[in-house]
Amino acid sequence: MNGGKAGTAGPLLLGVRHHGPGSARAVRAVLEEARPDAVLIEGPPEADVLVPLAAEEDMRPPVALLAHAVDEPGRSAFWPLAEFSPEWVALRWALEHKVQARFIDLPATHTLAWEDDEGPGPGAGDGLRIDPLGVLAEAAGYDDAERWWEDVVEHRGVGEGDAVAPFTALEEAMTALREEYGSGGHRRDLVREAHMRLRIRAAQRESEDGVAVVCGAWHVPALRRRATVAADRALLKGLPKVKTDMTWVPWTNRRLSRTSGYGAGIDSPGWYGHLFGAPDRPVERWLTKVAGLLRAEDRIVSSAHVIEAVRLAETLAALRGRPLPGLGETTDAVRAVMCEGSDVPLALVRDRLIVGDVLGEVPATAPAVPLQRDLERTQRRLRLKPEAGARELELDLRKETDAERGRLLHRLRLLGIGWGEPAAARGGTGTFRETWRLRWEPELSVRVAEAGVWGTTVLAAATAKAEADAGGARGLAEVTGLAERCLLAALPEALPTVMRILTDRAALDTDVGHLAQALPALVRSLRYGDVRGTDTAALAEVAAGLAERVFVGLPPACAALDADAAEEMRRHVDAVHGAVGLLGDAPAPGHGKLRARWQSVLRTLSARDTVPGVIRGRSVRLLLDDGELAQDEAARLMGLVLSPGTPPADAAAWIEGFVGGGSGGGLLLVHDERLLGLVDTWLTGVPAEAFTDVLPLLRRTFSAYEPGVRRTLGELVRRGPGTRGGTAAAVSGTPGFAPDPDTARADAVLPVLRLLLGPDGEDERVRDGLAGVAG
Repeated sequence: MNGGKAGTAGPLLLGVRHHGPGSARAVRAVLEEARPDAVLIEGPPEADVLVPLAAEEDMRPPVALLAHAVDEPGRSAFWPLAEFSPEWVALRWALEHKVQARFIDLPATHTLAWEDDEGPGPGAGDGLRIDPLGVLAEAAGYDDAERWWEDVVEHRGVGEGDAVAPFTALEEAMTALREEYGSGGHRRDLVREAHMRLRIRAAQRESEDGVAVVCGAWHVPALRRRATVAADRALLKGLPKVKTDMTWVPWTNRRLSRTSGYGAGIDSPGWYGHLFGAPDRPVERWLTKVAGLLRAEDRIVSSAHVIEAVRLAETLAALRGRPLPGLGETTDAVRAVMCEGSDVPLALVRDRLIVGDVLGEVPATAPAVPLQRDLERTQRRLRLKPEAGARELELDLRKETDAERGRLLHRLRLLGIGWGEPAAARGGTGTFRETWRLRWEPELSVRVAEAGVWGTTVLAAATAKAEADAGGARGLAEVTGLAERCLLAALPEALPTVMRILTDRAALDTDVGHLAQALPALVRSLRYGDVRGTDTAALAEVAAGLAERVFVGLPPACAALDADAAEEMRRHVDAVHGAVGLLGDAPAPGHGKLRARWQSVLRTLSARDTVPGVIRGRSVRLLLDDGELAQDEAARLMGLVLSPGTPPADAAAWIEGFVGGGSGGGLLLVHDERLLGLVDTWLTGVPAEAFTDVLPLLRRTFSAYEPGVRRTLGELVRRGPGTRGGTAAAVSGTPGFAPDPDTARADAVLPVLRLLLGPDGEDERVRDGLAGVAG
């Protein structure tokens, strides 16, 4: 395994573990010693033209090579590289020493064409895929491949006096595995290795000082094996192809753990990066980092804690027979010494340090689709820098910059680029406020490339996508939701097309459920006109017409429904009620009559015996909440429904509609004991044979209440709510529920108040305090 003159010796094969810091250090040591005039790296050859970008100052790993099909950008593949990846180290060494660097793996044009190929061709597998490191770890008596790799590579240095020694030992091990398992279950590897051998031969013919090959250790025995050029070319004959583009994209530490491309299933990229970058005393430096993180989170961690944690980690390593403390030992030491045995602060260490939120950067000169360039310009202008870690962004849409940020995020969501997700606002619920949760994932680069087919700018692409989605929408609700998103994203050119399709669909759709489902999103959109300066007159006209059609069709649609259909229709009634509340306040002619029309529909629903009980009960409740029904009348209607002549199941459904469904019915029962008394009297009178049938429905109704509401209702039921005269019955014997103040219980707090308000001499302050409590 030497790198002599071409024709007199084979290539210098450096078998590595992808993302292995030990392999990276060893690769650098061998290259410094051997000084080859060409470095060949496992990776797609289309990336050769991108190699010079790795030397740019603004190229900061982790990064990845992204290849995607030109005609189908969603078909893509990544080759991630971290600072501690052997391939990245070899690439940078070649650039620093003016040595040619090439990628020699199977071209991405074939790799992407194989994505959907499941036939028995050369890329198919035979059902078995071994983990080489796992097999070697098991043979060495380890149950954890990561721990075995740390012991034999990361903690052993790069070879005393012989930089090539680690690679020699690893090649011998892999040769034994290949003899035992062959291709290891992936015949596609045989094709890749044939291509690599051809590229190596071509490089050797051009080389004077030899070539070095950096590839996965699994491939080294196959590359060492002598095979004829004809045999290798035969394996590559007839491979499928797709037209491919390639570029550099930023990557994150979190994504290094994914098994795609060079993702080798690394669970702790932050730890591995530390091992690679620490010049000496890695354990001490690591635990110092941990202490700094915990101190920043206001935990008390001193230098004594660091010293004790180092000692404990070293002791654990000795007890476990390890040459140096690894991640397991340092984590156990951190938990015991710095976290006091708690896994809560340890989770922070794992998230921030062991994995880390590092996001790489690529030069602006890297190839990109026009849409990506426009997005980057907009991000810089709006000061919205992509970050790997999740963060919340509060927007005040009355400010122009915040309004533009909101429009950008909405447009990206419409394009399927989920950089931001709407979140619940902490500071209010007005239409002028938006809260977003931002997190940039590397896969979004693929989504941007995929969305590039719709236009060269974010605005143009979102407009074209909205128009296409409107034409292909399957239901009316999809079109109304799309109209809402067009308003949020400020797409004035797409809105006329969407509105035309919406009007046509609304005129043809006769399903009341579909109309009721579509109305809320349409009405919500009207709220955005004043803040975003959007003309919603046409939208308001369509919404009013849609509401009228719902009013006409709803009563007959609610007749003769089974339990599931009745519950679904009840949700539609709630949605329409909320929509009418918004629509009635909209500045559009004729809308003031809609509220009265809707109340008439609710009265009709509440009085028809053919309407399921859950809908009748909800209609009564909505009228009561709007002040269109007196409490005495609501109590009368409930009394009629809960009379002995009503089947228990129907009565239970009416109660579910009246006080269930998250409508605040629990508080209504707490404050109106007449209604609670009616429910209590009815429930105690349900026959035993019917009780088991109504119990699940009632349990679902009351279990949705807040714990405090359930507790108060329990107390009221225990003392027996009264209904005579509309006042609660007098209660005796239950502390805290007497009609008059309980002076004995009030006197019990006097000693505590004296302690809080001062010495006994300050009688005036004590009296004032007691007066405040009494008030």
